[in-house]
Amino acid sequence: MGRLFGTDGVRGVANADLTAEMALGLSVAAAHVLAEAGTFEGHRPTAVVGRDPRASGEFLEAAVVAGLASAGVDVLQVGVLPTPAVAYLTGALGADLGVMLSASHNAMPDNGVKFFARGGHKLADELEDRIEAVYESHRHGEPWERPTGAGVGRVRPYDEGFEQYVGHLLNVLPNRLDGLKIVLDEAHGAASGVSPEAFSRAGAEIVTIGTEPDGLNINDGCGSTHLDKLKAAVLGHGADFGIAHDGDADRCLAVDHTGEEVDGDQILSVLALALRERDELRAGTVVATVMSNLGFKLAMEQAGIRLVQTAVGDRYVLEEMKEHDYALGGEQSGHVIILDHATTGDGTLTGLLLAARVAETGRSLRELASVMERLPQVLVNVPDVDRSRVRTSADLAAAVAEAERELGETGRVLLRPSGTEPLVRVMVEAADIDQARSVAGRLADAVKSALG
Repeated sequence: MGRLFGTDGVRGVANADLTAEMALGLSVAAAHVLAEAGTFEGHRPTAVVGRDPRASGEFLEAAVVAGLASAGVDVLQVGVLPTPAVAYLTGALGADLGVMLSASHNAMPDNGVKFFARGGHKLADELEDRIEAVYESHRHGEPWERPTGAGVGRVRPYDEGFEQYVGHLLNVLPNRLDGLKIVLDEAHGAASGVSPEAFSRAGAEIVTIGTEPDGLNINDGCGSTHLDKLKAAVLGHGADFGIAHDGDADRCLAVDHTGEEVDGDQILSVLALALRERDELRAGTVVATVMSNLGFKLAMEQAGIRLVQTAVGDRYVLEEMKEHDYALGGEQSGHVIILDHATTGDGTLTGLLLAARVAETGRSLRELASVMERLPQVLVNVPDVDRSRVRTSADLAAAVAEAERELGETGRVLLRPSGTEPLVRVMVEAADIDQARSVAGRLADAVKSALG
């Protein structure tokens, strides 16, 4: 059996891969593992549980709550809130555990269970491994100690979470958003309530789309993975710009007043300069992954900002930030982490800070984002090859070296084996899109020849 926990919790098709029994069992296992680790020592444990609006989240939430309470953990149900809100409330309320039910940007049939440790931080890998092992042992019949009487957990709704989280977002803002007209696309997801509320209270005039979740329409043709509706709305309403989130609102992408997309790399560029101006960009450093556009790296170099790059995945960005106490990091996909104010990517916070920079400077988002020129980027997936030999094939190394010589200082090559499929991803950046396509095509052929 493969590892249940991926880079962002346990995910799968709800009621097929991720069942009520699994959600309950994982919650019981998490309670036992944290108790054994001493997290609950000396006090009655508490967990914060939230979800996105997916229909399956209703029964999965019930299963998680039942599991935790049966293991002696008191539960605060915060209802439909973004993933970063659950992380924030876990820390703010001094809870021992946070649980979020969401599959983020995935389609509606999927769902997921994500655990947060005390303080709202992601669980360490070794704790996830231990939870999985305990879950498997219980699933195969090993008995577990069950509290009775007053020892069982109590469950109550915590409706104050909405207001607490919105208040937190507003307290972070360096200035108001008066005079801005902003379109918000909430993907019919977890931020459908809090994001419009926060932007409105901050002074912006807002137009909303994707704010009518019905349990079935999350991420359906809208949100950060489908920007066409946002682009049309920005142009149609003559807005200053638009903000798009995904289903659990840990991502933020934007669209400028001309309808052009502003991706995570450009957002990081704008925020990095803003933080440095306020002397809040610790060590003059921003963290991103190796998949960031070369234009981002060149822009940071020109601005005198140090760039640290990690493996692909926001978890690796966060690990690097926490280890060295960096303030800002993120991914091209729109995961942006502002570590002084969030323990995970927070799409609403990112959008608010981006808007605050526009309001503060009086410059358009298009002008601010132009600090970075996005170089043409071509990505080709090469299937049915031996991905394990990417780094050891001499023929492939020679092909890469030849491509790098051709591209020179204005281009880049990245070959990356997929973590889940038998394929290799070929990414090429160049000053010219035709050159990028040509080089990517030749490298894809080289991968097939060397690894096929």
